Amino acid sequence: MTVSEQNTGRLYGVGLGPGDPNLMTLRAVEVIAGADVVAYHSARHGRSIARSIAAKHLRADHIEEALVYPVTTETTDHPGGYRGALEDFYTEAAARLAVHLDAGRTVAVLAEGDPMFYGSYMHMHKRLADRYPTEVIPGVTSVSAAAARLGTPLAEGEEVLTILPGTLPEEELTARLAATDAAVVMKLGRTFPAVRRAFEASGRLPEARYVERATMAGERLGELADTDADSVPYFAVAVLPSRIDARPERAPGDGEVAVVGTGPAGPLWLTPESRGALAAADDLVGYTTYLDRVPVRPGQIRHGSDNKVESERAEFALDLARRGRRVAVVSGGDPGVFAMATAVLEVASQEEYADVPVRVLPGVTAANAAAARAGAPLGHDYATISLSDRLKSWEVIAERLRAAASADLVLALYNPGSRSRTWQVGKARDLLLEHRSPDTPVVLGRDVGGPDESVRTVRLADLDPAEVDMRTILVVGSSQTRWERRGEDRQIVWTPRRYPEN
Repeated sequence: MTVSEQNTGRLYGVGLGPGDPNLMTLRAVEVIAGADVVAYHSARHGRSIARSIAAKHLRADHIEEALVYPVTTETTDHPGGYRGALEDFYTEAAARLAVHLDAGRTVAVLAEGDPMFYGSYMHMHKRLADRYPTEVIPGVTSVSAAAARLGTPLAEGEEVLTILPGTLPEEELTARLAATDAAVVMKLGRTFPAVRRAFEASGRLPEARYVERATMAGERLGELADTDADSVPYFAVAVLPSRIDARPERAPGDGEVAVVGTGPAGPLWLTPESRGALAAADDLVGYTTYLDRVPVRPGQIRHGSDNKVESERAEFALDLARRGRRVAVVSGGDPGVFAMATAVLEVASQEEYADVPVRVLPGVTAANAAAARAGAPLGHDYATISLSDRLKSWEVIAERLRAAASADLVLALYNPGSRSRTWQVGKARDLLLEHRSPDTPVVLGRDVGGPDESVRTVRLADLDPAEVDMRTILVVGSSQTRWERRGEDRQIVWTPRRYPEN
């Protein structure tokens, strides 16, 4: 028998909105008027915010069920701790409501805000909705109410809005605040000091607003940075509103350069810190291919250029920062590995840029990305060498290859070839064969993380230079590197952590 065929009462989860009774929906008022039983949660002091919002719609003949929490913020001697005490409470409360439903009575469970948004009603819903006909009446959330009371757009265009509980660990809050465009942090109260520290550590505190009891008596609005921690109740939220049209005018001395590593491909490879720096920048500077990985944001200016003008690009970025602009220099992979960090710091060491702050934000390297796809070939000591002779001679490259090979290091070879450099891979292969077995595994990782990704492994003796280009990285195993098959289709490459003594 389905729930619709049972001769029972009907369960309603009724969203009441953020506090002002005038923000209740017509459907919510209608359901309360027609209900036999009105249930609401409260603390042990007996007062219920939900009941107070709906009070003028309650009848004298309503059966009222006060679902009184056994514990709120205090400790408990329940053997299952705080969570165990609440689980038992929700089970008992659902059983009380089930008695009414089995008797054919209609039950309206009142919920502040929206019943399915951080609400207590959902615990009743999960225990009863599969047994009784059920309808959920949505309500205006505190998030929407806070934005309305601030009079500030919460999210616009393609901005991402993140809703966070203040009970998250402080480091997790910091990472998520750094990475998002807009945010609302719920459940403040005792969590406020940690939440404020997270805003500060993420660099977002100057943007953050504070809203207490939105639309209710005692409403308070202000800057989060100016809010006294001892005065913050549970019914308060911290808001990071839309950044669009909110970028401040900056004066000389306010600028900075952040050199941002985007990883080897798209957004999945970005760290939260890098994502946040890209979103906060006034200007993006970089090789056009890498800039194309960054979402277009209103108000930002993008300065694309060719791949071979690193010094000019660095000088341009530092000049912008010297005029008060916040600049993100976009680099592929990790900016400190054959990329833009060195170019920026080299120019920044000149006296005229001495007062311009420069930050370097790490990214996933091409070597790490290719190695992870193949297994764990970098599991022991390894050396990273660029085969490009644009900034150093081939003689230097060959000498370093010999030294690393004779030390039996795994090798991560960057910039192995291009249209104008076609012979280095073959030379490197022949040199390495003087020190390595022909069967040594070589991982060829091309466009790792991108739409044309290809990761495969060949014997060192079979390495074909024609199959290698600038989008490829090579990982050459040591004498200890293993190349094995797992299952029918997948081969893995890994280097043991322990090196033999003899």
